[in-house]
Amino acid sequence: MSGTSAGSAAVPCRFAHYFVICGIDTETGLEPDELAGENFEQSPLKRTFKSKVLARYPENVEWNPFDQDAVNMLCMPKGLSFRTQADQREPQFHSFIITKEDGSRTYGFVHTFYEEVTSPQICSAMQTLYQMHNAEQTNAASSSSSSSSSMDSLASSLDDGYSPTSSSSSSLSRAAGSYDSSRDTLYVSKALCLITPMPFMHACRRFLAQMHSAVIAATAPPLPLESYVYNILYEVPLPALGRSLKFHGIYEPIVCQRPGPGELPLADFPLAEAFSLLGVENLVQVFTCTLLEMQILLYSQDYQRLMTVAEGITTLLFPFQWQHVYVPILPASLLHFLDAPVPYLMGLQSKEGTDRSKLELPQEANLCFVDIDNHSIELPEDFPQFPNKTEFIQELTEVLLSFGFSANTGAPPRTRSSPGSTSSTPGRERKSATLRQLEDDGRNGNLAGEELVVLELLQGNATLERLQALTKRTGVTVARVEALRAGVKGQPTDGGNQIGGEEEELRNAKLNVQLREVFASRFTTMFADYESFVIQSAPDLESWLTNREQMHNFDKVIKVFFPVVPQSEICL
Repeated sequence: MSGTSAGSAAVPCRFAHYFVICGIDTETGLEPDELAGENFEQSPLKRTFKSKVLARYPENVEWNPFDQDAVNMLCMPKGLSFRTQADQREPQFHSFIITKEDGSRTYGFVHTFYEEVTSPQICSAMQTLYQMHNAEQTNAASSSSSSSSSMDSLASSLDDGYSPTSSSSSSLSRAAGSYDSSRDTLYVSKALCLITPMPFMHACRRFLAQMHSAVIAATAPPLPLESYVYNILYEVPLPALGRSLKFHGIYEPIVCQRPGPGELPLADFPLAEAFSLLGVENLVQVFTCTLLEMQILLYSQDYQRLMTVAEGITTLLFPFQWQHVYVPILPASLLHFLDAPVPYLMGLQSKEGTDRSKLELPQEANLCFVDIDNHSIELPEDFPQFPNKTEFIQELTEVLLSFGFSANTGAPPRTRSSPGSTSSTPGRERKSATLRQLEDDGRNGNLAGEELVVLELLQGNATLERLQALTKRTGVTVARVEALRAGVKGQPTDGGNQIGGEEEELRNAKLNVQLREVFASRFTTMFADYESFVIQSAPDLESWLTNREQMHNFDKVIKVFFPVVPQSEICL
């Protein structure tokens, strides 16, 4: 996978192109999403309703025109989601990709949360839908009861014996998805999205989480929210090649790093998670399907899992690229794409409680079905094995073990120190030092000059250090000094949670590099002797170019080192 698109150097190097808000349009009200396979037997709270782009900043970017339909579908692939105070309303994060006609990619990062519906019209419409649904359920139950009364006495007695149970279960099912505007609080999903030219997933995730925290906070942040949006859209640049960038979010600083020209391209999605979701052997099998340009369908309830596995597989293809259809998150309205008779890598979201056997899949001989949530895959018949597969899996397992991950699934051990623990290891100290050097790189130009000068003065002035220690003993705090130490130095005031999260990101970044090096080394071994398989049947280049369609140019019989041959063009 290449690191940048061909035209990236010609456009302004901004970190983000758009900030988008998607949700419910109170003017148009509730619109059922007919293309999403609506099931009207479900409770209205479980149905799919159309979402809309409520706002975007800026209106348009010359070098990256805004595709409203695509962004709306991918921000909320299953439309609006409603909840009441009795349901779980934890915020969710996922990412997506928009591939343009020229092959360039735009990345989107979405933070979805639930906010209270304040529109009386929406609450009234939901109440009406629920009453209609309840009436239909009651009519269906009564018609079923009347039909059973015409049966013989034995059947009637059996029905009467079981009727309390059935009515009880029916009332429970209605209660589970019920809504009463007089007693319930209605919530609807809303999405905050950043559209960026490069996949800086962790940085975007942190910024959007801080933005959401500021929206729901009782105390307003120091500046208006529009100021932070303007800053990330217009004032935060893309990191230079081989450099790190630190910019201030709303509450905490955010750090990201861009690989240099001689390094592997940017890959911010954690490969360890992909190995954890599938397991080492399953991931190698799916990777083999990718090399063979098969149809690969990922299946999971979680959008971010679909994206993590898809990006992990395509990242490991380096130095090759996936040139075919690539839709890690397929919106419900585009399910007909699965019938395309071409190689593809797509992700399909599974609905909770859906029976896998009822899923209608294309009857293709070369379809690879990947059930991420159940850690299983279905391979085509006569599936060839990856060259030296056993040794390859062993090498990957050793890398995962060296970073403390399980050999079977790649899941990290759940041993965690308490917040007050002071235990440390040399490895952790080295990681902390490396992280501090990354954040405190003054050459990045991300620290204000005045704050940097004051910080250097504080660090080098013994008198001020003693004065600060004296004020602490007397119970007095110097807010300016504490703010500089906590904010500029990146030291969190919440017991080290920020440093712990950033250390985890650093560890994942190092693991990503080592896993990718294993795959790149395997490619090097496989293709080292490719010339031995080329049939030199033409006397010169011109005659070869003229007759290459009728000539056999590659020896497919010899399968010692190269049993798997990708059909796509190999650029060496």
